[in-house]
Amino acid sequence: MAPRPKLAVWKFASCDGCQLTLLDCEDELLAIADALDIAQFLEATKVATDGPYDVSLVEGSITTAHDAQRIRDIRAQTKTLITIGACATAGGTQSLRNFADVDAYTSMVYAHPDYISTLATSTPISDHVKVDFELRGCPVSKHQLLELISATLAGRKPHVPLTSQCTECKQHGTTCVTVAHGIPCLGPVTQAGCGNLCPSVGRGCYGCFGPKETPNAAALSAQMAGLGLPPRALRDLYRSFNAAAPEFQAESKRHD
Repeated sequence: MAPRPKLAVWKFASCDGCQLTLLDCEDELLAIADALDIAQFLEATKVATDGPYDVSLVEGSITTAHDAQRIRDIRAQTKTLITIGACATAGGTQSLRNFADVDAYTSMVYAHPDYISTLATSTPISDHVKVDFELRGCPVSKHQLLELISATLAGRKPHVPLTSQCTECKQHGTTCVTVAHGIPCLGPVTQAGCGNLCPSVGRGCYGCFGPKETPNAAALSAQMAGLGLPPRALRDLYRSFNAAAPEFQAESKRHD
């Protein structure tokens, strides 16, 4: 009998929310455990098996020199490396440091900042090693995560939508919060995947799933400015979960 593929789940700078999404799969997790040998997953078990690994799921961004080396070591031991969540795919909320002076931050927060060893930036995993697939979200979608694992085991391309959040609003029959109520919303430039979470309760999309393919952020900003948003509000609209995603980062800097 052929050995089962080895799965490893790794954490870098993050809140663990995407790993918890995997644990929240509950019954489906049992099926995953039957199909895979879970070699590393410290959120779930102390058992740790050395590589090489067939699949690595990586959560979190790179914020220290130590982690930059650690992800290179993981990549060297992994056949298929998949990043999960906004931190791993776009630097996360901690990438707000990329727009500021980290030394000034640490001096304000820590009594002894000289003990802090950190990089000036928070960057996605893909800035450091080759990534085979990125799964967006803050946190990732349970259904997309299961689809990703199933597709990887089957050797096929995952079915993950690349369209905008607006398509989910249409599918759910949700009234456009911007057109109907003048509420700022990143839906037109954000990748679908959350299941229409915020607009369905009358709130604008916060862009948790990052920029969609070829987003026209400049056109959306012009629309938001027409609603009365000043430049600073427009800037901050793009600086949240995916602040370091190139498309959102560039658009936010236009309004500095």
